[in-house]
Amino acid sequence: MYDMKALYEAESVVHAIALRLEHPEAQIIAGGSDVLVQMREGRRAGKELISIYMLDELRGVTLDEDENVRIGSLTSFSHITRDPLIQRCVNVLGEAVDQVGSPQIRNIGTIGGNTCNGVTSADSASTLHAYEAIVELTGKDGVRRVPIKDFYIKAGQVDLRPDEIQTAILIPKASYENTFGHYIKYGMRNAMEIATLGCSVNVRLSADKRTIERCRIAYGVAGPVPMRVPSAEAAANGERPSLALAERFAEAVLADIKPRDSWRAAKAFREHIAVELARRCLIESVRKAGGVME
Repeated sequence: MYDMKALYEAESVVHAIALRLEHPEAQIIAGGSDVLVQMREGRRAGKELISIYMLDELRGVTLDEDENVRIGSLTSFSHITRDPLIQRCVNVLGEAVDQVGSPQIRNIGTIGGNTCNGVTSADSASTLHAYEAIVELTGKDGVRRVPIKDFYIKAGQVDLRPDEIQTAILIPKASYENTFGHYIKYGMRNAMEIATLGCSVNVRLSADKRTIERCRIAYGVAGPVPMRVPSAEAAANGERPSLALAERFAEAVLADIKPRDSWRAAKAFREHIAVELARRCLIESVRKAGGVME
């Protein structure tokens, strides 16, 4: 059923790195929800695989010594959605990955696989960009940490060196503290659908809830890689929440996004959706933060 040359099973992170060096053409496989499908389609036929699925050290959600949320790269989508730390600190990420595929895929698919694929439509990607996530990579020379905006190089390519595996994703305390967000995935149907566009917004309000102290917005499928939208962020930062602001904020996204025509949707349609999703996400984020759009 699966045309593979060989399968090597890593027993530890150190062993996985050694296997990467020994078999430089081999493909890393975690849950396999993407790799095995591609193999059945013939796109990875005859490949060597290095399985890291048994490395429980790469699973789970914790707070590190600086109170950053640390998500092991083999943590499944369903685990992320249910995890108490995620629900308390960055609930919108749990809501976003709960829209991946089917329950079976969410049980087996991992946050590491979702990001290492390098695809702009990944449901986790826009929220991770909006929360300024940091990708932890481990190789023969030790640990390297890369801002997620730099991890995505181009469509389907990420900054993963030949000797490295992704070991964690971190959400900095400075990005999630007192911050509330909302994600909307637009697709042609409500399940088992790749996003036509994904939008994630989060806000931090002042103590009196009358000023947006900080706003972040990011998209998937608005360009070749997931992207932040600095023009819209600048339009909202320091402003009083209002429906008029939501309209200005939403229109400002057009200055930065770069959608394209494809068989899924025309560029003009994606631009239209991007404006509407930005408006809705900002309004809902302010509501979750305890504010009122006047």
